[in-house]
Amino acid sequence: MLRYFTAGESHGKALLALVDGFPAGVELDTDLIDTELRRRQGGYGRGGRQQIEADHVELLSGVWRGTTLGSPIALMVPNKDYKLEQLDDLECPRPGHGDLSGVMKYLGPIRAVLERASARETAARVAAGALAKQLLSPFGITAFGYVVEVGPIKIEPVPGTLQQQREFRDKSELYTLNPDQDHEIKSLIDEMQKTGDTLGGIIEVRVEGVPFGLGSHTQWDKRLDGRLAQAVMAVQAIKGVEIGMGFEAARRPGSEVHDPIRYEPDQAETPTLGFTRPTNNAGGLEAGMTNSQPIVIRAAMKPISTLAQPLESVNLQTKRSESASYERSDVCAVAAASCIVENVVAFEIARAMVDKFGGDSLEEMQARWKLFHQMARGKQQNTTETRRTRRKK
Repeated sequence: MLRYFTAGESHGKALLALVDGFPAGVELDTDLIDTELRRRQGGYGRGGRQQIEADHVELLSGVWRGTTLGSPIALMVPNKDYKLEQLDDLECPRPGHGDLSGVMKYLGPIRAVLERASARETAARVAAGALAKQLLSPFGITAFGYVVEVGPIKIEPVPGTLQQQREFRDKSELYTLNPDQDHEIKSLIDEMQKTGDTLGGIIEVRVEGVPFGLGSHTQWDKRLDGRLAQAVMAVQAIKGVEIGMGFEAARRPGSEVHDPIRYEPDQAETPTLGFTRPTNNAGGLEAGMTNSQPIVIRAAMKPISTLAQPLESVNLQTKRSESASYERSDVCAVAAASCIVENVVAFEIARAMVDKFGGDSLEEMQARWKLFHQMARGKQQNTTETRRTRRKK
């Protein structure tokens, strides 16, 4: 089973990701991981911490001469802003954070909670996801995340190919598919900054090239939609997740929700095996399994909880009402969150690929991938021939 754990504090020495079950034989490019780490630090509306850090990954284990060994891979992202031992504790828990709940749970200082609960931890998750993308690449599977809403502003995507839309996103300071709307969004972020407020938004991730049958219907914890929802919902500040049509499906009749199935012989050699859909309201997942259509998942990010004009709180020592404590923060981090969600989704897809096609080595996975598609195409041919025979009889 492919899995990972993270460790580290926001102002500790480093963030760590330990990836276990990663197949042998994958040639790694650390520049690709560093690119994702830099993208996570970007986006209009970020705070001063991003001016201090220059995130990069160091591979500590599991790799020899640039190729994975099949043993655990340790990834480290050093913190330049390492000052944990010099920081004082906070007196007033901050609304929207885990400060108060964590103090009540662990009976310790707020600092012990906020340092680990901080979204700085996601640097390790992005590193693990960027590693997983390099396992998906040989199979033609890609994950692509972007921002679709910031606060009340909905972004109208510019139509184009996947490559063109990547270029649109990379030109946008907000990681949207319409750079021409950046000015409007940046003005809103500037306004929020002046008033000491913050903004959230909505992120979308598309995964292209997935085959049939990742995930399973047989047990609740094997359903891929559930795994994806958990991975995305576990990202700091994410408060809602939907797949495909999502909540809108509850408002429409079934005839407007479910995706008709068609067969196009000229696509039989693609991952769809020739089965196409005129719509993708299911978001590529039915009964917990991929149906060969693109996976589409959206996440709602709440506004950053740390406000420059703090909300009311209580001093834990005096129990008197005071303004919440303030720690350096962002005004809007939706763009960064789109990178984080993209990478945690990529890791879950890689995990599902290892579950289905075996994970000791890339070579073994590729052989099983090829065999699976040969058997699936053979199944279709046998079914067609059986029907022809029955008709003749």
